[in-house]
Amino acid sequence: MNYVIIFLLAILNSMLINNVTLSRFYGICPFLGVSKKSSSALGMGAAVIFVIILASAICWPIYQLLKLAGITFMDTITYILVIASIVQLIEMIIKKYSPSLYKSLGVYLPLITTNCAVLGVAQGNTDQGLNFADSMASAIGTGVGFALVIFVFSTIRYRLDAADNPKAFKGIPIALITAALMAMAFLGFSGLI
Repeated sequence: MNYVIIFLLAILNSMLINNVTLSRFYGICPFLGVSKKSSSALGMGAAVIFVIILASAICWPIYQLLKLAGITFMDTITYILVIASIVQLIEMIIKKYSPSLYKSLGVYLPLITTNCAVLGVAQGNTDQGLNFADSMASAIGTGVGFALVIFVFSTIRYRLDAADNPKAFKGIPIALITAALMAMAFLGFSGLI
């Protein structure tokens, strides 16, 4: 099979079939916290895409060096340092060029540092022994998948906030029920590839 098709199928797999937010519940904090407005969800999605791809591109060769040195037990702390540095860089860029997005993302932008989706992808790529191309496909698919579900979730939450829900279900309870329904809907993609 053509390598481009394999690469695209790997992206599709990470994006829809094994979506980290809906299948492993990685990144659930920003998923629930930033999804109240579509503009914030898109901004967070774009930032997560960038961080996941850049972190995976940097962490894969670092892991190869750690493996050569025989100190692979240092991988998690190394990945956390790389991710924290990337997030700080992105935070400074967004603050300078889009103050309104910076303000709408609020505390959730620095929380990308501890977003388990970012660390989970970098760690998962090396734990599975993926080569660089497969790691990048996984990172692209995961980032785009996160952005897709957070945006879709934000549009649903917008409608839910305007709906006449019972008092006990307003806010987070109905959001969690919606997230569960989205996760079940994404199970329909499991036979796609």
